[in-house]
Amino acid sequence: MSEEMNVNPEAQAENAEQVTQEEQTEQVEQVEQTEPTHVEQTEPANVEQVEEKPTQTTVKIKGDATTGNIDFDWDAVGKKKTTLNADVAKSLEEAYERTLSQIGDQEVVEGTVVAKNNREVVINIGFKSDGIVPVAEFRYNPELKPGDKVEVYVESKEDSHGQLLLSHKKARILKSWDRVNQAHETQEIITGYVKSRTKGGLIVDVFGLEAFLPGSQIDVKPIRDYDMYVDKTMEFKVVKINHEYKNVVVSHKALIEDEIEAQKSEIIAKLEKGQVLEGVVKNITSYGVFIDLGGVDGLIHITDLSWGRINHPEEIVKLDDKINVVILDFDEGKKRIALGLKQLTPHPWDSLDTNLNVSDKINGKVVVIADYGAFIEVIPGVEGLIHVSEMSWSQHLRTAQDFLKIGQEVEAMILTLDREERKMSLGIKQLIPDPWAAIAEKYPVNSKHTATVRNFTNFGIFVELEEGVDGLIHISDLSWSKKIKHPAEFTKVGEKIDVVVLEVDVENRRLSLGHKQLEENPWDVFETVFTIDSVHKGTVLSANDKGAVVVLPYGVEAFAPMRHIQKEEGGTAKQDEVLDFKVIEFNKESKKIIVSHTNIFKEEQANERAKAEGEAKSAENEQKQVMKKLNENVEKSTLGDIEALSNLKNAMAKAETKVEEPKVEVEVETKVEVEAEPTVEAEPKAETETETESEAEKSE
Repeated sequence: MSEEMNVNPEAQAENAEQVTQEEQTEQVEQVEQTEPTHVEQTEPANVEQVEEKPTQTTVKIKGDATTGNIDFDWDAVGKKKTTLNADVAKSLEEAYERTLSQIGDQEVVEGTVVAKNNREVVINIGFKSDGIVPVAEFRYNPELKPGDKVEVYVESKEDSHGQLLLSHKKARILKSWDRVNQAHETQEIITGYVKSRTKGGLIVDVFGLEAFLPGSQIDVKPIRDYDMYVDKTMEFKVVKINHEYKNVVVSHKALIEDEIEAQKSEIIAKLEKGQVLEGVVKNITSYGVFIDLGGVDGLIHITDLSWGRINHPEEIVKLDDKINVVILDFDEGKKRIALGLKQLTPHPWDSLDTNLNVSDKINGKVVVIADYGAFIEVIPGVEGLIHVSEMSWSQHLRTAQDFLKIGQEVEAMILTLDREERKMSLGIKQLIPDPWAAIAEKYPVNSKHTATVRNFTNFGIFVELEEGVDGLIHISDLSWSKKIKHPAEFTKVGEKIDVVVLEVDVENRRLSLGHKQLEENPWDVFETVFTIDSVHKGTVLSANDKGAVVVLPYGVEAFAPMRHIQKEEGGTAKQDEVLDFKVIEFNKESKKIIVSHTNIFKEEQANERAKAEGEAKSAENEQKQVMKKLNENVEKSTLGDIEALSNLKNAMAKAETKVEEPKVEVEVETKVEVEAEPTVEAEPKAETETETESEAEKSE
């Protein structure tokens, strides 16, 4: 049996030590080889044969030692000479090859650790030679030992030196995502190596991938120093995978919580309300303190730390303090435990002076201020509330900050006291006289005073006459003449204003005040000035689609409807335009004046038309009289002409031969001129005269 091999220098040197120079000269049987074997040598090709066993083995070297071409049967070295036929040799060769794994390059296979040192790990994958992997690739598993099964990636079955090249890191990367997904689905506990610290947590090597371990998932206790976990191997659970960005989040806390949950169930089953236990302060927040009761946590709310009022739990306890607590309540389903610390001491209300009663005066310190009032600490753990309405007699409500400050020592009167409910209400305005007790004597009706404007409403102004005495000025009592839509048009908050007391309601603590009553009612005078049809100069204050507000003399405001602000030249009156206006309506009771600009020029136009019509009628009458006289004259002249024609006919009959044409022509012309002057009424007569003339001509 023969096999082609490449012998490296180290193997050649080893063989050279086994063969002596003397034995090389002895005669050996030549072993025929199908193919020559090429051996690379760094020394002369003199192979010494060393006899290690009683059985003598001889080899025959054929070829030139200087060229390195040697035909050599390595299987015959150190063995007895065995002669096998070809069939047996072939079957043995096939049996040997079946013991070798069929391995190809770039495959992931499973191997067995056969040896390990500080630098390398030797792994057998069932190939003809073992592979070597750097120990750094197994730093996530410091417990690795010979016999363990590991996966490796076959980079090359043989390198230039005939060495099998393996990589455990690449094998982990190729199968890491499958393993991570599988671990996430099955909630498998995996092992990872903490590589470094990053913002908010740690970077962990899991199956060759970098996973993120948040700081909150390291332990059930808050971790202040992350560096203590670097370069450590820990167990984790995969809690989140982002397939899009290839991000993996792991948790070590989840493993601890699983153990704690089992402990919690056991501990909570033994708990009882009122039971006193010892615990360690685990964490402090603004709202309370978490206490470790030995595997299960409980919360002491800030209100259960002390009977007195505190600003922060750190005023009572510190981290890692061992304290006794009492169990107030617990929920087995949610595994929540409510603890108390102040309940271990007597309640301060039990030590409150039994002689204190309603209307007694007490001293205390302001500990809390809210918008609705202030809490006064009478003794540590006993507080009373002063409502903001009990701080001043004023009806104008303000915040408690306007009267008191935190830490201020105050004197107050007890208004209510309930020892069973442990509640107390106090007041400080009761320490001063009530200004409404003598309000009718101090502010009688029709008395004049100066007040301060406090705030506005749509219907009036609230003013303060003194501390605790407020009054209302209705919007209709602000001015006699101006139309005020909102009190803010008249004054401002904080300004002084003169008022007159109109009405006092002691029972309801109300004062009705007025401002316009300080002056006489000017509408008595306006009634004589702004009479109907009187014309005044006015300024358009504002205009809208309904009409315009016009300011008349003395500051009186009037209203002009839209149809009454039309101008003579066209268009309507505009804001700030000064025009003449005629009063068309005046109502003293409702203080309303209606004016019109349009009526002024329309009445002038009507007067002009009436005047023109009168003149035209007068002229027409005169013309009728003239025509009447003319008609009378025409009648007389017509009768005279008929008589003259008769005389003319007689004369012409007498003197047939003598014709006086010029005279006749003159007479005819004169008659014609006279006939043309009469009016239509004389036309029938003119026709008669014409017919007479034509008959006279015929007779001639």
